[in-house]
Amino acid sequence: MKKTLLLGLAIATTAYTSAQTPITDPAKSVNEVVTADKVEWGWLNPLRGDKSPAAGKLWGDRTKNEPAGFLVKFKKGFSSPPHIHNITYRGVVIQGFLHNDDENAEKQWLPAGSYWQQPAGEAHITAADGEENMAFLDIQEGPYLVQPTSEAFDNGERPINVDKTNLVWLNAKDIEWVTEKSNVETAFLWGSHNENQLRATLLKLPAGFSGSIKNLSPNFRAVVISGNLTHQFTKKGDKNNLEPGSYFGAEENATSIISTDKETVIYIRSNCNFEVK
Repeated sequence: MKKTLLLGLAIATTAYTSAQTPITDPAKSVNEVVTADKVEWGWLNPLRGDKSPAAGKLWGDRTKNEPAGFLVKFKKGFSSPPHIHNITYRGVVIQGFLHNDDENAEKQWLPAGSYWQQPAGEAHITAADGEENMAFLDIQEGPYLVQPTSEAFDNGERPINVDKTNLVWLNAKDIEWVTEKSNVETAFLWGSHNENQLRATLLKLPAGFSGSIKNLSPNFRAVVISGNLTHQFTKKGDKNNLEPGSYFGAEENATSIISTDKETVIYIRSNCNFEVK
């Protein structure tokens, strides 16, 4: 019997949900795949050139006023000067160790799989300590700008740093709306679970998983954070190997056929529910 996990229902108890007013993403996603080796790279802050982290596009354009998702690579020992951003962003560490906090704060090195939120207007630094350091950043509006601390402001949001060991994972034993036993787990990160409002979830698939994700949302985007995923839109469609840093989007009611060789974590950003079978 197929086991179905319906995700995105009204759960408002997660400690990591943003206080930001619930929003939606008006852009409609399409069936698309960007494998990690096909990501287009440039500089996150072009004015600093190679002193800046590298930035790789997954979807959207971070230089325009629109939602966007992108990867950022930091060199070992990187530490930015204190600065602010004009918009709020959210990030998940994919490789290495990252620190994001006030310049006078003691270093809290977030390992791969950790999550943080940086509010617009708040002064902070970002530093990296691993041999290879990479994160995924998600913005709901743009452009993404780096500005001096003299322009700092309080937008009412507060920063969040969640080590991967402090994430709260839910499974069929924890949530009443999963009717059958499943080895798939979820960790809710931010957003509203009211109808048609934007939210983000980490989805943990066990090693040897074989099934599908059906998108019920007009906007669905997924980024592989760890592990390895085989993906195709139809049984006869192109099959892609998605390593950490890879991305796939899906149009409404599209089904992604997926399988794993090892435990795999995916970041999913959607405007509505999706089904895992």
